[in-house]
Amino acid sequence: MKKHDVIICGAGIIGLCIARELVARGYRDILVMDKEPHPGMHASGRNSGVLHAGIYYDPGTLKARMCLEGNRLMREYCRENSLPLFESGKVIVARNSSEVHTLFELERRATANGGNVEIIDERQLEELEPNARTAGKALHSPLTAVVDPKSILKSLVRDLERSGKVRFQWGSRFVKAGRNFITTDTDDLAYGLFINAAGAYSDKVAHSFGAGMDYRLIPFKGIYKTLRRPAADQIRGSIYPVPNINNPFLGVHFTRNVHDEVYLGPTAIPAFGRENYGLLRGIDAEAPAILWRDALMFLNNRKFRSVALEEPRKYLSSCFFSDACDLVKELRPEDVKDSPKAGIRPQLVNLRTHELVMDFMVEKVGNSVHVLNSISPAFTSAMSFSRMVTGEYIDK
Repeated sequence: MKKHDVIICGAGIIGLCIARELVARGYRDILVMDKEPHPGMHASGRNSGVLHAGIYYDPGTLKARMCLEGNRLMREYCRENSLPLFESGKVIVARNSSEVHTLFELERRATANGGNVEIIDERQLEELEPNARTAGKALHSPLTAVVDPKSILKSLVRDLERSGKVRFQWGSRFVKAGRNFITTDTDDLAYGLFINAAGAYSDKVAHSFGAGMDYRLIPFKGIYKTLRRPAADQIRGSIYPVPNINNPFLGVHFTRNVHDEVYLGPTAIPAFGRENYGLLRGIDAEAPAILWRDALMFLNNRKFRSVALEEPRKYLSSCFFSDACDLVKELRPEDVKDSPKAGIRPQLVNLRTHELVMDFMVEKVGNSVHVLNSISPAFTSAMSFSRMVTGEYIDK
């Protein structure tokens, strides 16, 4: 049986950044395995590409600790490697006067987290985003930026391969854990250290090691639309709504990407499969179990219930359009067109409390480390997060 010093399960942004950090710390025999033929084919390669700036997260949480530093490190990586980087900034607008107090709470959180934000009035907002509208006040975040996730993933793989210390095993699916070895659908692999960065499947992998037994992932589907020109030309950067800060979802928003396209979305619709990107595509034998978990959450969690009742209506173009209209002065139905872009957000839930887990979560069992809730802003935070994981869970 082939043995490696370290095996990382998952070649998304978290797995790749942890591998990068391990190489920097002197590890020499690392295998990164993934069931897909290419890196980041799911959440890491399907997100909006926004680098967040530490605005939404309770001070003291892992998200608050990692986001802003991760933003800085990812910007530096893009500059050093000549990768696309659009330093767009972002505005968060209030759809009505009742949301203004949340803007001040977001300002408080961002400031506590070391961020750079400013409450602005309607005149200042018009200078930044002429087509955005708000109820009196808005929040400006100049450190929010946009990257091309796929180009970053490809660059990281190239860096790791060139190091001579990392090997990739594509098309290899984790099946089960043994005693210091794992079984895949192609072979058995022994390890000194196993790191679970399997994204939407991280709970299943963890359970095979006896980790995270009180937790399961519930998938939420993010669908997008795009803006046709000339409407797209009226969006300069990113326009976000004031979110419900008790939920981990940010609402439909406008984002100009590095390719000069403007996307609307994503939604947060409860999905029926971990890869349920289409209406029916990606629904598999696990669907009944997911539906059962959704039903329990619907009955026991008011926040989940509100999402489950509100979000599916956005499958209707008219409802999606209505949400988008709340953020801008001018938008016509014919300005918006469908997009094939879709993603799955695997949201961890506590089965005992029926609560959504709001922060990143890491568990260590023996010589295995499990990243269990790599949700937004995981892409932004990845380089900072990987330093924390290696420093607090591996090198100690």
